Order: sequence, then structure tokens, then C-alpha cells
Amino acid sequence: MSKAALSLGIIIGNRDFFPDSLVEKARVEVIDLCHSLGINPIVLDSNTSKLGGVETFQEAQKCANLFKQHAEEIIGVWVVLPNFGDEKGVADSLKLANLNVPVLVQAYPDDLDKLDVARRRDAWCGKISVCNNLYQYGIKYTLTTKHVMRPNDAEFIKDLQDFLSVCKVVRGLKNVRIGAIGARPGAFNTVRYSEKILQRNGISVVTSDLSEILGNANKLTKDDAIVKDRLEKILAYTPIGKTPSEAMIQIAKLDAVLNNFMLEHSLDATAIQCWTSLQKNYGCNVCTSMSIMSENMLPSACEVDVTGTLSMYAMQLASGSPSALVDWNNNYADDDEKCVLFHCGNWAKSFLPDIQISNAPILGTSVGVENTYGALDGRTPAMPLTFGRISTDDPKGIIKAYIGEGELTDDALKTFGNRAVAQINDLQGLMQYVCRNGFEHHVVMNASKTAGVLKEALSNYMGWEVYQH
Repeated sequence: MSKAALSLGIIIGNRDFFPDSLVEKARVEVIDLCHSLGINPIVLDSNTSKLGGVETFQEAQKCANLFKQHAEEIIGVWVVLPNFGDEKGVADSLKLANLNVPVLVQAYPDDLDKLDVARRRDAWCGKISVCNNLYQYGIKYTLTTKHVMRPNDAEFIKDLQDFLSVCKVVRGLKNVRIGAIGARPGAFNTVRYSEKILQRNGISVVTSDLSEILGNANKLTKDDAIVKDRLEKILAYTPIGKTPSEAMIQIAKLDAVLNNFMLEHSLDATAIQCWTSLQKNYGCNVCTSMSIMSENMLPSACEVDVTGTLSMYAMQLASGSPSALVDWNNNYADDDEKCVLFHCGNWAKSFLPDIQISNAPILGTSVGVENTYGALDGRTPAMPLTFGRISTDDPKGIIKAYIGEGELTDDALKTFGNRAVAQINDLQGLMQYVCRNGFEHHVVMNASKTAGVLKEALSNYMGWEVYQH
């Protein structure tokens, strides 16, 4: 997201009974904190309303008009209560602005030695009243970890940064464009989804027949400038191992066409028919291109798993780092809280410090190993783990998800492809939930701890059914 997009609307609630100094000081603290965190605060100045706060309906109108002027850049609104505040002033500002963005409600604590008339805040009580009014108005909002917190508290700064991530997820998901390239492999009913349910939630899917992509790739030659350019980028991205030069040309030609397709349709993510037509009719794997896209924050999922790549995109927005689509693949010996995550080889190289281009041995048994170059080989080391999955539940007509956190470990694992060992508390219970609720065998991993951000964004603001493990 652009720097301009990181703007927050600020509503400073006020109630005239309380001392002016509390509001004046809060306004300075909030603006200074925003600037220190690289946030652009959109807030009334003291010449437009009393102390730059909002209390009356007229001030609410002024605040709403200011927010409307910056509607394209405001990704969320921070409600600040240095005192009890005016519940209607806050709610009216949000209703009139009609931004439909996440709202964070923060209230200042009182000091025990300052509860006299001249210095008391009563924001503890005022926050309850503000939230009550937002609930009445049907305006969704986010709460801080503690009921009252000062803006400069380390815990609140973490809350504010998490709130910004929530805002990015919500804005991103409401405007995402996903390319579905090719038909779902016939054996993969598991990745069926409802394009109509996604569209109702602002998620657009652009489809293309795989033959069009392969046809355009076959028109290119090794001497075309675009092929040379993509080949250079691939060679700069990863070692090629024992991959033949002929296979590298095939990979580069396909990469060039996919890159143009994404640019032509302004896509944020893709889901690609990665087997077996590609290997039989073109002669390579598309994993390397998918890895490059995912590493560059344009997530790409295999087997035309559209809701899989949507899950990758959501996690990427929450964390600011690449995601990977994986299989819940194997038990890890007799350890009930560990399992093996695996895929042929398209994970972003952020997960693969020992990355190199290889082939796909399992797929090669049916299509010929020589037709599977382009799959990546590499082991993911220990790192934080957020996992999850978004899915359309067509019988219910809803979007649902599950999310959780764990760890990726350095436990021994002798196999091929892209691989990792995950440790998750109550893994057996999680697998029971996945199976009983009809989720796919694909899950998404991200090297972060962002389950809370995702739960808030997907459940509270997107209105989806979310289980947090």
C-alpha cells in the first residue's frame, strides 16, 4: 500500500464539563505519535472546532466533511477519549463521513491523585457510552487490549500497529483481483469455490484458459527481449541446480506471459492450473514463476486454488511478508503436536534459504521427470508460524475461515520438494475441526504471529465466520 494510504482519521471526543488542557495535551500526543510511526493524521484543527475536538453536531459535520475530503487515503479511524467525550458527536462523525473503515476506540486512564473536578477524565465510563452508540448505529469498531490506555504506552502502540494491519487487510480484501488461470484439475474437487460469493464480498476473479497462456508462450523464442529479461530475473532469483538450458528457456517464456497477464488485468494474486496439462502440453513446471510472484507480494497458488491464494493475500496484508500455500501432508513420527507441511515447490524464497530449481519426482512418475523442471527444492528452517485458510461454504452461502499460530521447527526431515515441520498446540483438535467443517487439504503459512489481526479483520469487519485455534 502506498504511503498516502497510511492515513488515519482522528476523532478527539470532548465534553465541555471537563478541563480544556486534557484535550489540548491529548491532541499533541496523538499527532506526535502518528508522525513517529509514519502515520498521516487527518484531524480537525483548533480553529475549526473547539480544541480540535468533536462534541456538537455541528462539529461532527465539520469532522465528517474533513474525512470525506480524504476518503481515498483514510484506511481507518482512531477515536481518542481524553475525557468522557460526547458519544453522539463521535457516532455522528462516523455516520456522516460514511467511510466504512475500521474504527479503534481508545480512552485515557485517570490518575488516582487527580480525581478532583479540575483534573478528572471519566473516560473509562465514556468509552462504554461511545461503544454503545456505535453499536446502535451499526458501526463496527475495535477495542484496545486494556479498557483505558495512554497513547504512549508500549502496549497501546502495539494495539495501534495491529489496528493498522487490520485496516490493510480489510481494504485489501474489499478490492482484490485474483487471476484464475486454467481449469481446476479434475481430481481436485477440494478446491471448488463460489465465485459469486466472493464477488458479493468485493473479491473479483479474472479467468483465463490455460491454452491461451501456453499458446502465447509458444509464440516466443529464446531471442525475444522479454524472454531474455525474464530469464535474467529468474537467474538472479535462484540457483538453477541441474536444470537444462532448454527447460530454463521454457520457464522464462511462460514467466513472461504470466507477468504480462497480471499487468494487463491489474491482478493482485493468481491461482494456476499447475498440473498435469502444463507438463504434458508445454514441458515444465510453473513453480519458479509462482515463487517469484509470491516473494514479490503477488501471491500465487497451485491447482487453481482461488480461495487458497485469497488466504495467502490476507496473511500477507496482515504481516507485510510473503505467504505460502502448503499441504497438511504428513504426521511427524509419533508426535501429536507436529506435522509435515509440503508442496512440489512453489513457496516464496523467504521460506527457502537453500532454494534451487529442480524437478517434481512425484509428478514425474506420470508425466516424465524431464517435463517437471521448474519445481523448487528447499527446506524451511525454524521461524514463527501463522496458519489458516479462507473458504467459501456454498451450502451455507458464506465465507468461512480458520486461523491459528504455532512454530516452524528445525526437526530432521529427509524428503524432497518444499518442506517444513510445524508444531501446533492441540494439532489433533485442529485436524478434527478442519475435517468436520469440510475445509481443504491446502492451508497457508506465514512467518508471523498475526492470528489476532486476521480474526479481527475477517470476523469483525468482513463479517465472515472465523474459528481461531
